[in-house]
Amino acid sequence: MVNLLYTELLKLKRAKMFMVSLIGAAAAPVMVFIGYLDAKAKKPEIPVLFSEAFSETNLYVLLLIGTLLYGVITAYLFHREVAEDTLKNLLTIPVSRTSLIVSKLVLLFIWILVLTLVAWGLIFLLGLIGQYEGLNAAVLLQSLKQFLLGGSLLFLLSTPTIFVTFLFKNYVPTIIFTAVITMGNVALANRAYKALFPWSAVHVIADNGFVPEYPPEYSYIAILITSIAGFVATLIYFKKIDIH
Repeated sequence: MVNLLYTELLKLKRAKMFMVSLIGAAAAPVMVFIGYLDAKAKKPEIPVLFSEAFSETNLYVLLLIGTLLYGVITAYLFHREVAEDTLKNLLTIPVSRTSLIVSKLVLLFIWILVLTLVAWGLIFLLGLIGQYEGLNAAVLLQSLKQFLLGGSLLFLLSTPTIFVTFLFKNYVPTIIFTAVITMGNVALANRAYKALFPWSAVHVIADNGFVPEYPPEYSYIAILITSIAGFVATLIYFKKIDIH
């Protein structure tokens, strides 16, 4: 398992995808920063708060950019050997198929956390440059907790994306799948049903934005059921398919 993870890290080190993902992670903080610059230019008397900047950035990450970005990363990690036609060679070492899946999941989790910290750190630096107000330890710790919690929950929801990647053996269906999810997030953003849709429920939990109509447990259950179902389906399918 450790050797598999180390191998995955070495392959990632030589790939350009990690640098591309860093650019993707920077998109939300930069967009929020530009938006606040425009607002500040029009109404300079209204202060920009760090808490608002962190909250708005996390909203974009969890409901829009993160869903698509992490979906592409997931497809890249789990489709790479298939695309390069090296999976059949890897499985003859021998390597357990379950161990291979788990090692990639660990790497995906680390990758998502790194991108989450990059987004959080960038909005902090841009806030200092833009002279946002209201900076204190409580704001920093609360926002960091929300970012990390949201990133971790999105990781749990990567399992259906993995299954789609294995099922179609192509990047395009995975991208379409994550795009549809993102559209669902947008459609439900201002509705109570957002607490039931697993991917929008991530932001509900991270931002503590629960709605009166549905208890918090509903959001957690929706995410857990989706994650477990995706993981089980992935393991069963990957163990049964023939690798040519």
